[in-house]
Amino acid sequence: MTGKKVTIKDVAKASGVSIATVSQILNGKDQNFSTKTVEKVLKIKEKLNYEPDYFARRMVMKKSKTIGVMVPDISNPFFSTLVRGIEDVLFQESFITMLCNANEENERESNALEELSRRGVDGFIIASSAISNEDIDRLLRNKKHPFIILDQKSSEGDSDTIGTDDFLGGKLAAEHLKELEHMNVAVVVPKNITQNIQRRVDGFESIYGTGFKLIEVESLSKKSGREAAKEISESNISGIFAINDEIAFGLYLGLKELGKTVPDDYSIVGYDNVDMCEYMTPPLTTIAQPIYELGRQTAEMLLDRIEHPEKEWESKKLPVNIINRFSTTHA
Repeated sequence: MTGKKVTIKDVAKASGVSIATVSQILNGKDQNFSTKTVEKVLKIKEKLNYEPDYFARRMVMKKSKTIGVMVPDISNPFFSTLVRGIEDVLFQESFITMLCNANEENERESNALEELSRRGVDGFIIASSAISNEDIDRLLRNKKHPFIILDQKSSEGDSDTIGTDDFLGGKLAAEHLKELEHMNVAVVVPKNITQNIQRRVDGFESIYGTGFKLIEVESLSKKSGREAAKEISESNISGIFAINDEIAFGLYLGLKELGKTVPDDYSIVGYDNVDMCEYMTPPLTTIAQPIYELGRQTAEMLLDRIEHPEKEWESKKLPVNIINRFSTTHA
């Protein structure tokens, strides 16, 4: 057989059974056959180094055992942790992940969705706001592809959704700063604000009203946080709500470069509770999202949708809480 791909026909011939028998045994439907036959087929499969033809198997089973996952920025530790939770569930069910990094570009994500659809993935997880609702309708909903949307992206129409309580998160950050008697506060947000981030701002506003400064930056990145430090240093602000931990990390460095210290000069509250929060100096007070669990439950919801396409649409919201460390103090 050297130089020639081993086929299911070869396994059947060497085993002395039919192709249908080999197919059923290799696809886990071996209850209708004797233990001796099953063992013989599996032994021949190993001996010949037979590997199922992926595309042929997909045509028969109508499944690719593949899930497409769209994220806006895989360098953000929030999304790497989220994907780990997704993959841990998918791996247990013998699914693999096809990860697409949208880089916050609508055209790039639209193209990725089209290519994944052509490749016949079984479902989609949309964790990016870059893709438009029109593209979701055209590429997913109209083609009846199973998909689930994380709540930084609004779902207009029928779909499963999952997210965390962003309004509560913003409210908890504001309550914490207010308890520490910070009257002059700022919220640092990206210019292109997503709906989940807007809900964090709304939660903050529910405590401070309009009595806070909104500082807009280019992105949810350390670089943007670093650049925001100058504007903050030129104001009378004492308390800062960074809309994610990456911005908070950048603020640490930017303020340090200006000769300022945390929390003596500025109290900072982040959002997400990525691993690095504990390793900062001082450790970052932040709003904790259950990121890994969010990934796990997202994958579980999608797999359930694939198995039960006609079931009622489901929406989940996971809780958040504040982790009080050492980046905040009394004004």
